[in-house]
Amino acid sequence: MRNRTLTTITVVLAAGALALSACSSSKKNTNGGGLGGGSSANNGGTNQTYKIGFVGALSGPNAQLGINERNGATLAIDQANASGKYKFKIALNAQDSEGDPAKAPAAATALISDPTVVAVIGPAFSGESKAVNPSFCQASPPMPTVTASASNAELQNQGNKCWHRIIPNDNVEGSQGADWLARTGAKKVYVLSDLSAYGAGVAGTMAKELKAKGVSVVSSGVDGTTTKNYNPIAGTIAASGTDALFYGGYDAQSALLAKALVAAGYKGRTVTGNGGKSSVFTTGAGKAGNGWYFTCGCQDATIAPTAKEFTAAYTAKFNTPPSTYSPEAFDAANLLMDAISKASASGTATRTSVLDALNKEDFTGITTQIKFQANGEVQSSSLIVNLFQEKSGAIKGLGNIKELN
Repeated sequence: MRNRTLTTITVVLAAGALALSACSSSKKNTNGGGLGGGSSANNGGTNQTYKIGFVGALSGPNAQLGINERNGATLAIDQANASGKYKFKIALNAQDSEGDPAKAPAAATALISDPTVVAVIGPAFSGESKAVNPSFCQASPPMPTVTASASNAELQNQGNKCWHRIIPNDNVEGSQGADWLARTGAKKVYVLSDLSAYGAGVAGTMAKELKAKGVSVVSSGVDGTTTKNYNPIAGTIAASGTDALFYGGYDAQSALLAKALVAAGYKGRTVTGNGGKSSVFTTGAGKAGNGWYFTCGCQDATIAPTAKEFTAAYTAKFNTPPSTYSPEAFDAANLLMDAISKASASGTATRTSVLDALNKEDFTGITTQIKFQANGEVQSSSLIVNLFQEKSGAIKGLGNIKELN
């Protein structure tokens, strides 16, 4: 899913991260794989503690997504530790990137250089994923990663063998969203991008698929990192004669756009992707957000039968219902703990043995069945895109977008 505009930092980070991980790899254990969990016992004993890292925005304008994911992972870990399910304990090392590719390298380096971290959930955003995935995967040994939200459709083609994703990418989400718009009567659609890795990717897929369906498309971009006044672009959209708008961008900016479109008198359907789906949009847009649609390769845990227990436990623990990507992060944490358990069956788990176990997983989560292809994507049969809509100040799930008319 999400991202900020990618800066040219990957090569510098990769070199720094390799140096740090090379120093750390001198602490290899006898399991033949490199870094493992810190402990006072061997062979995965009950005194063993492993850490799972997390990279995502925990502060800044897009913090809600990262908080949702950290909470989901925290719940999974707390439940596992309390249950005694495993012969080890798990701790979460959460690093705040603010969702910014320029700040993600420091978060990645902190995790790579911590010998007790054997796997990572994240990065949460697409731009920061592009910035630091090479560093995770080129570290010695490579750091297994599972993203619960970064949806850019190029990530699986970067050759990063330690990388995994458990949600549909933007090509899947954008094309299914375009199909829904076309079959529900859209004739001319304005496709606006915030120019981020996420926004540009999903907007590009949306425009391409709409054209393939015979829908007329008007496309443009407005930088989401610098634009504060959306009145000019809203005026352009209102004058475009389009009967629908799709915005590829994030929640705070989507909220500003929603207000500007109301002021400009735009009457068409308004749709955004997973980047806009959060309480930040609801709060920021106010009444202007009413009626907006959201495409998302994510589960509405508040109505999904498989997530009933999760929703109750999450709400009790955090005093708020689970939101976008909370259940996916819950699944990612449980998936990694299962891989750590399998990797520790014959000795202390290491990053290498956890990665090997992760690649072989066939794991039933509350959101989907997780079995990875060679490129790190889950099997296509497990990919579901849902449609949501804001009604009376709350974003509600409408169901599988393929089944809606």
